[in-house]
Amino acid sequence: MSSQSSPIPVSFKVRKLSRVVEVEFDDGVTFSLPFELMRVYSPSAEVRGHGPGQEVLQTGKREVEIHGIEPVGNYGVKPLFSDGHTSGIYTWDYLYQLGRDQAAMWEAYLQKLEAAGFTRDSGRDQAMGEGGGAGCGHHH
Repeated sequence: MSSQSSPIPVSFKVRKLSRVVEVEFDDGVTFSLPFELMRVYSPSAEVRGHGPGQEVLQTGKREVEIHGIEPVGNYGVKPLFSDGHTSGIYTWDYLYQLGRDQAAMWEAYLQKLEAAGFTRDSGRDQAMGEGGGAGCGHHH
């Protein structure tokens, strides 16, 4: 075990009206994580793929909501998104990383939308269910 422990949430709130998850960690840092950011950076295989270069660009997630959150052991949570996505397990470390790196991750996402031929806004507004990584793309 390392002597440096990872931050652990002391407060976790889903703010449905503002579409953010507020997480306060035991190191005193609080992050407001937009539902959309959490959804497009889901740690699931459906989004990340099964290996490097297999990531699936998520589109049409601006209006995504979180209908519930399930605890996963004592190390994370599993949000239940309104678009049916329920397979991402967000560890405390990953939530901390999302908060800490939010600005850079958001900019990278907008750049990926542009590279895929969307404008920054059109890729965020595409109707749910039209593409946007509906499956993992892996043939079983």
